[in-house]
Amino acid sequence: MKRILIAIFLAVIVSGCVGQDAETPETTTEDRFEVVEVVEGLEAPWGVEFLSEDEALITESSGTLQYVNTTSGEKTSIEGVPEVSDMGQGGLLDVAHDDGYVYLTYSAVEDEGTVTEIGRGLLDFDGEEITDFEVLHSVRPVKEDTVHYGSRVVLEGDYVYFTSGDRGEKDFGPDHISQDASNTVGATLRLYRNGTEPSSNPFYGDDLFDDAVYSYGHRNAQGMAIHPDTGEIWQSEHGEEDGDEINVIEEGGNYGWPVAHTGCEYGTSTPVGDSPFEMDEVVDPVFHWECGSGGFPPAGITFYEGEELPEFQGDLFVAGLATQSVARFKVEGEVTLEEKLLEDRSQRIRDIESSPDGGLYVLPDGGEVSLLNLENSSEQSDN
Repeated sequence: MKRILIAIFLAVIVSGCVGQDAETPETTTEDRFEVVEVVEGLEAPWGVEFLSEDEALITESSGTLQYVNTTSGEKTSIEGVPEVSDMGQGGLLDVAHDDGYVYLTYSAVEDEGTVTEIGRGLLDFDGEEITDFEVLHSVRPVKEDTVHYGSRVVLEGDYVYFTSGDRGEKDFGPDHISQDASNTVGATLRLYRNGTEPSSNPFYGDDLFDDAVYSYGHRNAQGMAIHPDTGEIWQSEHGEEDGDEINVIEEGGNYGWPVAHTGCEYGTSTPVGDSPFEMDEVVDPVFHWECGSGGFPPAGITFYEGEELPEFQGDLFVAGLATQSVARFKVEGEVTLEEKLLEDRSQRIRDIESSPDGGLYVLPDGGEVSLLNLENSSEQSDN
């Protein structure tokens, strides 16, 4: 195991119109935590799911599912993964596991384009394979673009929730595909775990909406987590030029893209749509980075529930891609951005996960990267 002490640069961000300014704590690396490389040699990983205190599944976008041990650092490729299309932003994306089943989201070739799909199969640890894999839902329509697939998945009770992106559709008017919920592009979808649509879904039986749609008007949500106290579904979503968001998902909610947005068209100061805060028919973000702020293209998110890092208890962590950092938020009525972590590693961050052993694990983006664990520094532990 490779153990590295790093300097943590703490930056208070004033962009984002929800929340208050926070003072930067006077601290040193040794007072806070160590960054430990627990599994090395990962190739373009996308999602991480813990099975136990030291066992996890990690997806690699090329189509490999790795079974890893965070104590020994060993990793084993699992067979039986569906064929994926790793063109553009596609590939093997997110992973969830429960009751013997592994759930995967991925992009797949269909007709003359690609789609986002979710499927599940039984995980056979002895045979190191997935058996009886079946597709639960295939997002329609098929698109030629190879961007904005989504796609996070979480399990909650009888349901599986997963996100689909808008596939890069550039018609920013009211006829945009994300505003047409008769399809499942640019949406949060809710299914029973066997893939059928619950009759309790908000638009079930409505001819104008697809039965699987739980919320719509999304651009490209790449983070999703369940709040441990409230049970709310939280998401992080990419904006156009800035306009990145953190949202709390309401059943049947329209999240505005692109008729309501705080970002601009790429390379311009031209707003995309109207302000969501001036439109009663859309759900406002609980935090956002408006046009001109520099943005924070967000990926995976997690609420920290462990005891290893007590100062972070209950905080929301958001993986940052272009900013090459992790954002830490306080969620106490308001959503307040406290600091950015890991900036000096110069790594895009794809996913972050609070684990059963109380750790906070960070999954960088790119080839030949390591799964990281943030641990109490030895000096802090001795105090």
